[in-house]
Amino acid sequence: MLSRYNAIDIEAALRAADPKPPFPPASDRDGWAAIRRAIGEEKAGSIIAQAEQAARTPIPPLPATLWLEFQRTGRREGFQDPRQARRAMMTHLALAECLEGRGRFLDPLLDVVWAILEESSWSLPAHQISLTDMARPHIDLGVAGTAIDLAELNLLLAAQLDPLVGRRIRWEIDHRCFTPYLTRHDWWWLYNTRQRRVNNWTAVCNAGVVGAAIYLEPDPARLAEMIARAARSLDDFLVTFDADGGSSEGPGYWTYGFGNYCVFAEQVEWRTAGQIRFMDEPIIRKAAQFPLRTLLGPGVSVNFSDCDRNVSFIPAHLAYLARRLDLPDLMKFARAQPGHRRQSELHWALRDLCWRPDPEPAGEFVPNRHDWFSEMMWMLARYDPADPNALVLAAKGGHNGEMHNQNDVGNFVVHVNGETLIPDVGRGRYTRAYFGPERYTFFVNSSRGHSVPRPNGQEQLPGQQYGATLIAHQADAEMDRLTLELKGAYPAAADLATLRRTVALHREAPRGWIEVADEVGFATRPGQCESVITTFAAVEIEAAAAIIRGERGSLRVSFDPAVVIPRVEVEKDVDLALGPADVNCLIFSFVQPVREGTIRLKIEPSV
Repeated sequence: MLSRYNAIDIEAALRAADPKPPFPPASDRDGWAAIRRAIGEEKAGSIIAQAEQAARTPIPPLPATLWLEFQRTGRREGFQDPRQARRAMMTHLALAECLEGRGRFLDPLLDVVWAILEESSWSLPAHQISLTDMARPHIDLGVAGTAIDLAELNLLLAAQLDPLVGRRIRWEIDHRCFTPYLTRHDWWWLYNTRQRRVNNWTAVCNAGVVGAAIYLEPDPARLAEMIARAARSLDDFLVTFDADGGSSEGPGYWTYGFGNYCVFAEQVEWRTAGQIRFMDEPIIRKAAQFPLRTLLGPGVSVNFSDCDRNVSFIPAHLAYLARRLDLPDLMKFARAQPGHRRQSELHWALRDLCWRPDPEPAGEFVPNRHDWFSEMMWMLARYDPADPNALVLAAKGGHNGEMHNQNDVGNFVVHVNGETLIPDVGRGRYTRAYFGPERYTFFVNSSRGHSVPRPNGQEQLPGQQYGATLIAHQADAEMDRLTLELKGAYPAAADLATLRRTVALHREAPRGWIEVADEVGFATRPGQCESVITTFAAVEIEAAAAIIRGERGSLRVSFDPAVVIPRVEVEKDVDLALGPADVNCLIFSFVQPVREGTIRLKIEPSV
């Protein structure tokens, strides 16, 4: 465990080490000339062009009305978008000045940095409701990210910027981050407690705050205390991973939380000359491979919970992991990434230049035929991993108290021809209500918004006590299969004696097929059970099959008309993160109420 590192030993390591900066300061023109040659003139020119645009652009204002918009309407974007634009401007200007070294970006950079330092809070309105108590600074994702970016800006350009800026950066970060981090215990993300469990915030906040301290805190004893506290906190973060390295938040939040963990781990190792090593924990190697094991196809990952459907991984992060852990598949995967959405953050944009993927090993990454996360009960089965158009099945058990939870026990996803025809609908647009008491009234968060059964019209309930029991899991040459008891995910009103779901990928030529079987038994009287498939694609119902027709191909869902009746219900204008969309719910119901019965579906690719 990381908490084996105590403040006394950490301080001794800090005092003994005399490390060189991990990145060359802008004054090191040879160092930055080498970086420019390595990234090429096309990329360097693009960064400089972005900086030129930023220098011509007025700094976006952040008036009080935008801060209050979240309280008044529940919307986040009005404040967050211009706030992020400020930080993107800082990143572009800083890196361009480092690459070019002519001084023409220093004044625009000075102005935007000063504007950020003048902000009443670096927090996001969704995380800090009140600004009235300025004596108790708030630490959230936004504060932590701003702190590490300003600290690395200071590392790069302190010699070129007015000395007043460096002093102001140190004072503001100490006041807003270091002192409250060390003197208070009201950070929910710091440790697992009776009230709440940690998640990606734990890695991001520790990495931002203590990562900034690694650059800026002059007192080794104080810095050692902060690193020791972070080590204990990050133990709780690592516990969130499945024994096989999975994260119930999904690969999108993996790249955010685990990415920041790795940045911080590398900083600690650098600052202590390798004596304090956070990357040597046994779970790290398994967790590092999570994105490789959750691929549905090129550019598409499993998106259970609040994960996005199309995840952009950070090439620099993957390349670092590949080198640090000797995982060549991650280097292959890194080279396939088109870029990432965190380029506005200086600490990632800087690593994008300095932690570049290697040209070797040659070849493309090919995922496993079968992946299994035993504690989360996630199964991924691929008919032919080398064929990006081949049939892929993902299914999950788990419980309804997971990180970024949606009530989705028993949910499954089907991907074929490069298209997810039976998707997890995805996350909704983040608003105040989305994370409030109304969370499970949202279609996307309720079990109504997932491909799970509805016994006697009942939805699944939220909470860790509502979950699946693993009955069987197998993977062999003929079939990959998962059988779950879902009774525990539903309320007593469902009147269930049992509700067993089997999801399997059969490896029969030429393209394979998927079996979904819901075996239900009611406790006291005959009842009705519906098996639901959610899709964005058009649905056509025939005599003994339903056709899910996508843009690149179709799925044929065969059923026994003597047992079930199909119908389609449309959920209109679902408020998704990517914009409103209609969701088609293909529903199979028993012809008549049963005491015991099985709804069996055969899902196969069709032209």
